[in-house]
Amino acid sequence: MAPAGTHSSSGSRNSSGKKAPKGRVQPSFNSIKSLPAEIRLMESSSSSASQSSEKVGHSNGGVSGNGNLEGVEYVAGQGDQVIDDSPYGERAVPVLDEDSEIGSSPSPSAPSIAESKWNDTVSYAKKKNVQAWYQLPDGNWELGKIISASGTESIISLPEGKVLKVQNDCLLPANPDILDGVDDLMQLSYLSEPTVLYNLQYRYDRDMIYTKAGPVLVAINPFKKVQLYGNESIEAYQRKSIQNPHVYAIADTALREMKRDEVNQSIIISGESGAGKTETAKIAMQYLAALGGGSGIEYEILKTNPILEAFGNAKTLRNDNSSRFGKLIEILFSETGKISGAKIQTFLLEKSRVVQCAEGERSYHIFYQLCAGAPAALREKLNLKSVGDYKYLRQSNYTITGVDDAEQFRNVMEALDVVHVTKDDQESAFAMLAAVLWLGNVSFTVIENENHVEPVADEALLTVAKLIGCEVKELQLALSTRKMKVRNDIIVQKLKLSQAIDTRDALAKSIYSCLFDWLVEQINKSLGVGKRRTGKSISILDIYGFESFERNSFEQFCINYANERLQQHFNRHLFKLEQEEYIQDGIDWTKVEFEDNQACLNLFEKKPLGLLSLLDEESTFPNGTDLTFANKLKQHLKSNPCFKGEREKAFAVSHYAGEVSYDTTGFLEKNRDLMHMDSVQLLSSCKSSLPQKFASSMLVQSEKPVVGPLFKSGGADSQKLSVATKFKGQLFQLMKRLESTTPHFIRCIKPNNLQSPGKYEQGLVLQQLRCCGVLEVVRISRSGFPTRMTHQKFARRYGFLLLESVASQDPLSVSVAILHQFNILPDLYQVGYTKLFFRTGQIGVLEDTRNRTLHGILRVQSCFRGYKARCFVKETRKGICTLQSFIRGEKTRKEFAVLLRRQRAAITIQKQIKGQLTRKQFLEATNASTVIQSVIRGWLVRKCSGNIGLLNLGDKMGNESDEVLVKASYLAELQRRVLKSEAALREKEEENEILHQRLRQYENRWSEYELKMKSMEEVWQKQMRSLQSSLSIAKKSLAVDDNDSARNSDASVNASEYSGDTGGGNVTFKSHESNGVRPMSASLSVISRLTEEFDQRKQVFGDDAKFLVEVKSGQVDASLNPDRELRRLKQMFESWKKDYGARLRETKVILHKLDSEERVSDKLKKKWWTRRNSTRIS
Repeated sequence: MAPAGTHSSSGSRNSSGKKAPKGRVQPSFNSIKSLPAEIRLMESSSSSASQSSEKVGHSNGGVSGNGNLEGVEYVAGQGDQVIDDSPYGERAVPVLDEDSEIGSSPSPSAPSIAESKWNDTVSYAKKKNVQAWYQLPDGNWELGKIISASGTESIISLPEGKVLKVQNDCLLPANPDILDGVDDLMQLSYLSEPTVLYNLQYRYDRDMIYTKAGPVLVAINPFKKVQLYGNESIEAYQRKSIQNPHVYAIADTALREMKRDEVNQSIIISGESGAGKTETAKIAMQYLAALGGGSGIEYEILKTNPILEAFGNAKTLRNDNSSRFGKLIEILFSETGKISGAKIQTFLLEKSRVVQCAEGERSYHIFYQLCAGAPAALREKLNLKSVGDYKYLRQSNYTITGVDDAEQFRNVMEALDVVHVTKDDQESAFAMLAAVLWLGNVSFTVIENENHVEPVADEALLTVAKLIGCEVKELQLALSTRKMKVRNDIIVQKLKLSQAIDTRDALAKSIYSCLFDWLVEQINKSLGVGKRRTGKSISILDIYGFESFERNSFEQFCINYANERLQQHFNRHLFKLEQEEYIQDGIDWTKVEFEDNQACLNLFEKKPLGLLSLLDEESTFPNGTDLTFANKLKQHLKSNPCFKGEREKAFAVSHYAGEVSYDTTGFLEKNRDLMHMDSVQLLSSCKSSLPQKFASSMLVQSEKPVVGPLFKSGGADSQKLSVATKFKGQLFQLMKRLESTTPHFIRCIKPNNLQSPGKYEQGLVLQQLRCCGVLEVVRISRSGFPTRMTHQKFARRYGFLLLESVASQDPLSVSVAILHQFNILPDLYQVGYTKLFFRTGQIGVLEDTRNRTLHGILRVQSCFRGYKARCFVKETRKGICTLQSFIRGEKTRKEFAVLLRRQRAAITIQKQIKGQLTRKQFLEATNASTVIQSVIRGWLVRKCSGNIGLLNLGDKMGNESDEVLVKASYLAELQRRVLKSEAALREKEEENEILHQRLRQYENRWSEYELKMKSMEEVWQKQMRSLQSSLSIAKKSLAVDDNDSARNSDASVNASEYSGDTGGGNVTFKSHESNGVRPMSASLSVISRLTEEFDQRKQVFGDDAKFLVEVKSGQVDASLNPDRELRRLKQMFESWKKDYGARLRETKVILHKLDSEERVSDKLKKKWWTRRNSTRIS
């Protein structure tokens, strides 16, 4: 995991698109000839040291001195987002590639503030209108603007309006606005304490609680729920769709490297109490369980958290859920990458909290949870009381705001079931907890005239004896006496009150410590049963961070010693990565010295005059005291530069994070961890199984031989281990395990001591940053060549800045040409086999030129793309409108056709339904009439035969006759029924009458229709007959005329013989004859036509009238009105009849005229024939 640094040029615009302050001047360039032909930078002829400006020659404008394209408005979020190589993710700041290691611009050195810590940055030229950081008298940093600078002094303006005159050495440069909130501190141009504090606060205010510092993840406790976790976030980090710093990203990297390299991984989480170490460890375990789950064991691993928190966490002044122990959770994986098991190792449990806690704090959570949530049966069995009844618990607060202890106890019991702790073992563990609580209530009475005490045999003592399974007398002796072996004799010593109280508290602490270790052992058995181990694992180390309080005791002494070891491991790992990368790429480099803490470790571990050795030595002396220990330290270690003796019992140690003063009060007692054999024998004699196991464990630990680096000459096999020695051995084993893994570091930071969300205290955060070595991490990473890029990436990123065509050249040649083009000195970079390595700040010139060039190009592209998009939208809209018109027309036509079909169908349905309803009504009326008739006829029959009151029966056999008399009551009932029937009959008659009336109305209407039709038919028939008679008459007349014409023709033949005699009369007759034949033939044709027309019309009118009659009577179904059609037919018939009659009359007139002419001719003929005959006779 190579460290990565970044540099972002102090561009003229920040990420929000606003102009940068005027004081942030663009760097001047020795030679800028490599821009594309469209945008070419030209160095101004008038340049000065303080206010030089670069002009850009362009057809439409240029680039002003502040780096803006003239006439072009730069809008953040448009041009910036197109830059795919930006390492800033969502901020879209135009800098280097995401996966490239990039460097920083020059940073100042401030000897008066940071001394030589930041000497990797170049001197900062104080210029006018430049922002800088100034430290106020209260220690906080304030961002001010330099109004003027002269010599070694500057005048700055603070945000409150104050104007101060300060020394230049008291100012530290501020980063450009474009770097506000970067997700990696290596990207800061100027790295110093105020810039780191500001960047972390900027992200913290926006709920971005994770920030990278090279290979380290900095996590700031938000003291509230933030939307950064859950299944969606886990899937996003698994798919690499999110690249923001996160615990998930660290866990994912560890899991991938374990699978890829087949090397064990470790995640080291550190920080002071309240910084969120426990929650961070749970988040990492959650991610690993989600990705490596499937076998069910991951659920058991997650369920260990509530158990360990209940038994190992407590409320302190700084944290409501503070871990009072360190733990290493080793998660084992199978060959397929699934979780196969886990193992938990704990370090340095704070046993003193069991018997004593400060004001405002609590003891371990499990005590309060047991008293609040234990079931009634368990409370009765353990004789549990309320929290206020126990001395160990009533020393301070009982409750935590927002925490339900009863609910938490149920969660603990559920978790114990999940990790397969049996119910009997659970009850035994709770019995040990109750015994510890009742031990605190054991009191002592002082024996008069004697300097010793005896325990009071009250409820507390009896309950303790019952819970641990021992005799009351044995418990009294163990608490009030001490057996000492002098040579071969055993002496019983009676204890004073203070000694008895110490013995009681030691027994309580030992029982709880053994119970905690036993519980961890049970968990490990559950997590390791039946799990096949492949050797691949990820270890999560949740350990206390560096601590420095007003009063530091033995616990802080051990904690800070462990952090010294971890810091050395961290520094060596980081520097090893740097060195391996330099050697691998074959560059010339000088070894960079970093602040090594080996001297401080020697102070702790050196033999025989180290802190731990002297502490163990003094602890073995019976008369040794804390004061004698302090004096011995001052005597033997006064020449050590890391040690400083102070007054009385205090001494100070110069740790890597700063100097810490320790108070030796209680050092020897805590290191000895007194547990006399009387108490061990008491536990071993108990009937319960757990106390016996505790006693065996104590004997094994106390008599364990010293090996390895802890070996001392002489008596090693019988040497008992002190707390410091055991902790040192655990720490050596831990470091050995970590050395064999690939580490990943998470530093947790607490922003305030009030546990208040949104509050950010600079002093507190800065102290923790120093303690966890975050600033040192970045300094080491930047001390060599922090900016590194592969040849391909460098050529791809800056190759377009060259004026010459370099497409055919290899990436290395292009990279060298770029370096020569911008006159970067050879001492400031190294060319490796695969990468280019740069000193801090050397990439800034190239990056600034690239950014401004890309801004111009992107602006042109945005305008062109906008034009193309608008044209496309117009064409698309036009096509859509046309398509919509066609579609809507077709849709409307289809809908109209459907409506038309529906209308026709509705009409047909209505016709059928109406006909059916009418027929149904008619049938109902007919049936009702039939019923009524039958009822009436029956009633009439019954009426005629029902008035007989006395039946006379004749006896055919003899003269005897019997009279049957009908009873009066029966007759009355019959009469009543008759009256009722008559009333019903009258009602039916009325209804029948109504129905008859309706029926008569229908019959009348029907008869009227029939009469009308008959009358019309008769009229038509009469008219037809009249017309037919007229035609027949006409035919007859025509026939007579034909005969006459024939006779006339014969006569004419005869008369022709006498033509010479008559002269002029002959001529006249012929002319008449010839004129008469033609009219006759024409009249015959007219009459034949009239006859044909009459026949046709008769047939048509007859068929139409017959059809309408059938429609009217219902025999034929048709969608027309028969009455209206009948009237229309009548009108047509009348009009035709009138016309036909007129034509017939005209024909008659013509015929009569012809007939009269024929008669005249006949008369003439007759006269002529008479004269002829007379002539002949004469």
